[in-house]
Amino acid sequence: MRIEVDARGQLCPKPVIMTKKELDNLAKGVITTIVDNEVARDNVSKLAQSSGCSFIIDKKDEDYYIHITKDGIVEETIGIPTPSKTKDLTIAIGSDKMGVGEEELGKILMKSFIYTIRETTPFPTTILFLNSGVNLTCEDSPVLEDLKELEKSGVEIISCGTCLDYYNLKDKIQVGEIGNMYAIYEKMRNANNTLNIG
Repeated sequence: MRIEVDARGQLCPKPVIMTKKELDNLAKGVITTIVDNEVARDNVSKLAQSSGCSFIIDKKDEDYYIHITKDGIVEETIGIPTPSKTKDLTIAIGSDKMGVGEEELGKILMKSFIYTIRETTPFPTTILFLNSGVNLTCEDSPVLEDLKELEKSGVEIISCGTCLDYYNLKDKIQVGEIGNMYAIYEKMRNANNTLNIG
């Protein structure tokens, strides 16, 4: 089977995510991802390599064609369990921006990060929102639809009640539930893996 993924004009991480979706659904065959910049070319190539697939790259004019071959050995092996939809990972997001520096860039990065979580399985078990991170679960959040989709997929979304009170946002929360610090601590303490952002 041959599949073409046209990711020209798409910003990071979309070319990788578009390719990964097709790889996940393909038992055996070739996926050709077309990108128009070197960063996307390199990132899609790394995805192919980390997925155990062989690949070659052709350049035509200004575009890169990454031909990824999936042999299907893993998918055809009898007795391999279906991967879980979620993994034991709790992500604590303490800001509505990612990283230190330009505020606008930080917001763009956070939006991209949440989108990447939504588009990559397995999903985390829980996402906690603290401090200004609670803005992301409230009205006018740029990631509200992504968070709602994650919640529908079984991801627990918890916003700190003290933080919502501090920012006068308790009546504006749109996704997930309100938690206290004890509940938040328990989620972090009992998770095998915790990732802190912001």
